[in-house]
Amino acid sequence: MPDWSDLVPVSRKASCFAFVLLFVVSACGASGPELSEVAAEGQTVFQAHGCAACHGENGEGDIGPALKGVFGSEVVLEDGSSVETDEAYLRRAILEPDAEVVAGFTISMPITNLTDAEVDALVAYIKEL
Repeated sequence: MPDWSDLVPVSRKASCFAFVLLFVVSACGASGPELSEVAAEGQTVFQAHGCAACHGENGEGDIGPALKGVFGSEVVLEDGSSVETDEAYLRRAILEPDAEVVAGFTISMPITNLTDAEVDALVAYIKEL
């Protein structure tokens, strides 16, 4: 009968290596693309000012419109017109939330008292979502 005791240390090393490799690969995949410095600041503003409560934890949308992937697209507004979601539109939507409401979203977004720098950071964050 073969002596399996010699294989146990190799098996443990292989298992440990596989576990570490799986952990590293899953951790890298879970983080997603890295945000620029200003977009990371925008993410902090997004969380701190409660934007995630309506727009979803990662901008995926909920009772407020989705923000993930919206930059550069065209959205239909409540009045039937449409608008490109460029930087100007995003700034307007943040500063004057009732000016151009996305169709299907009748709950008013609260007016915020954000600084220009915070608005710039939010716009950068939304662009990178």
